[in-house]
Amino acid sequence: MTSKQPTTRTRKSPEQVRAAVHQAVVDLLCDPQGEDLTIPAVAQRAGVNHTSLYRRWGSLQALLADVVTTRLERDSPLDDTGTLRGDLLTWARASAASVRTPEGRALVRAVILSMPSGTQAQDERAQHFRRRMHSIEQIRLRAAARGENPPPVEQILDQLVAPFYLRAIFGIDPPATGYPELLVDRLLGSAGTGPAPD
Repeated sequence: MTSKQPTTRTRKSPEQVRAAVHQAVVDLLCDPQGEDLTIPAVAQRAGVNHTSLYRRWGSLQALLADVVTTRLERDSPLDDTGTLRGDLLTWARASAASVRTPEGRALVRAVILSMPSGTQAQDERAQHFRRRMHSIEQIRLRAAARGENPPPVEQILDQLVAPFYLRAIFGIDPPATGYPELLVDRLLGSAGTGPAPD
């Protein structure tokens, strides 16, 4: 009689757990026939204990914010093109490509629409904003170092970042061609960018 060998469970590293959890969130968000997005559902899909998710993220809202920020930063390369316009176009084209996908739209809508009310919501939104605008601030700093005069962060937020988020929330794809160029040229034209004053 052959004895049954015990199953050996491979212990995942923290980064492997994070990657599996993030993918589970994306899978659930993009599956129209899927179950409700909850911590237990995410844990089951990822193959981890739900208590570990609560320990690491504390809430579904914090998990969603982590997932969407990670995905958007991954899809927003920061190649140095040599000009402010080129850098902003690189960012905008990556953002346009992201919000055209079901994953990109679902992630943005989820993190915005799942925010709780009150002080906690303000803190989480502020944290997400700071992380999301980090790439924009890097673009501004590079432009200033080249002697260019970049627009303020608030103006970039209003005229370049917000249109992509608004389209993602309402499920409206950007135009097939020319949309990143349109937004960037409007932004730089209204900002009066050029060499920094002496």
